[in-house]
Amino acid sequence: MVSHKFVNYLKNERHYSSHTIKAYSDDLIQFFELLNLQDHDLSLVTANHIRSWIIVLKKKAFSAKTINRKMSALKTFFSFCKRENLINVNPFLQIKTLKDSKRLPSVISESALENLFSLDGVFANDCKGVRDRLIMEVFYQCGIRLNELVNLKLSDYDAQKKQLTILGKRNKERIIPLINHLGDLLDAYIDLRADMVADKSISFLFISNSGQKTYPKMIYRLVNHYLSLVSSSQKKSPHILRHAFATHLLNRGADLNAIKDLLGHSTLLSTQVYTQVSSQKIKKVYKQAHPRG
Repeated sequence: MVSHKFVNYLKNERHYSSHTIKAYSDDLIQFFELLNLQDHDLSLVTANHIRSWIIVLKKKAFSAKTINRKMSALKTFFSFCKRENLINVNPFLQIKTLKDSKRLPSVISESALENLFSLDGVFANDCKGVRDRLIMEVFYQCGIRLNELVNLKLSDYDAQKKQLTILGKRNKERIIPLINHLGDLLDAYIDLRADMVADKSISFLFISNSGQKTYPKMIYRLVNHYLSLVSSSQKKSPHILRHAFATHLLNRGADLNAIKDLLGHSTLLSTQVYTQVSSQKIKKVYKQAHPRG
């Protein structure tokens, strides 16, 4: 089936993550089920079909951002079909993306994170406590994504150069320099990790309480727990720490292109959202502090 070939294309040529591939596959199934078509009926799909599909999604209260993401998945699929000469024209070329009111990312304050890392008793002194603190600090000081952290390996840490090699989206590597404190914490954790790991052949840097590789749900719960101690914000995910990393760097004068490289963004457009967060903070401070604000 064409859908199977498409999945192999996403995996082997585009190097998409398993999460993205599943999302694209689900979007394909939903699209063809809604239109009551099979993926071998590709030539029957027209721009009008797509517009009808978008209307249905809107009626189901999907956001413009979500609909655009689904459209991106289908555009990629039909572009693949055009490349394979399965269709003559990609019907999605006639469809424009929806206008999306950009929501600025939530950012936890510097003071809240300073409290988290400076207050006594937050992190235990055992291997689990050192691991938890290290996970939180790596998120905040390196700005990495959840899947990137889960898949970090011992070999990705260069103890001599004090740096981490991160394997990002589409297998793009980037190097993150570490401050001395974080390097020392990593060294301490690795020493403790040796007594905790269940299988010595496990090469992943972070391990669970049972000595196995960590997994996204576990890390999400861990981050949510510690952020709940210092923040009342509704959003307490690993991605919030990535936002904090970028925004706090920008607030302190870091170059936007450098932040782009540290985050692993492919274009500057993705990074520029943080300039809006920073400027909003400046406006707020101005209005609060200026006598005529």
